Amino acid sequence: MKKIVILAVIALVSFSASAMELSEYKVFYKLNESSTFNALVRYLDANEDQADQLNYIFDLTERKLNYANKKQSTVAAEKAMMFNLGNAKSILSQDQYRKYLIVLNVSRFSEYDTLAELK
Repeated sequence: MKKIVILAVIALVSFSASAMELSEYKVFYKLNESSTFNALVRYLDANEDQADQLNYIFDLTERKLNYANKKQSTVAAEKAMMFNLGNAKSILSQDQYRKYLIVLNVSRFSEYDTLAELK
């Protein structure tokens, strides 16, 4: 039974990630801004090495997203997101990575609220 539930959750997460539009990846640009990035590092309680590695990963992610936007490719944007998540997971501790995912989700959904208010 546990395996079925786990597979259902994985399928749901995979579907929701693949259903994102290009504009929905803007959260990575925002997190790469200097003041936001510094606040993220403080929130995660990342050490100096982790911060440097995250900064590098965010720069590469932004480049990959720029390419995806230029090509209007949601597949390339999804790969950029998976690149970011995979590398962040390898850099951060389990607790830090959990916090990072929370920040991403809260940032992404607060962006939706802001857009809904503008419409």
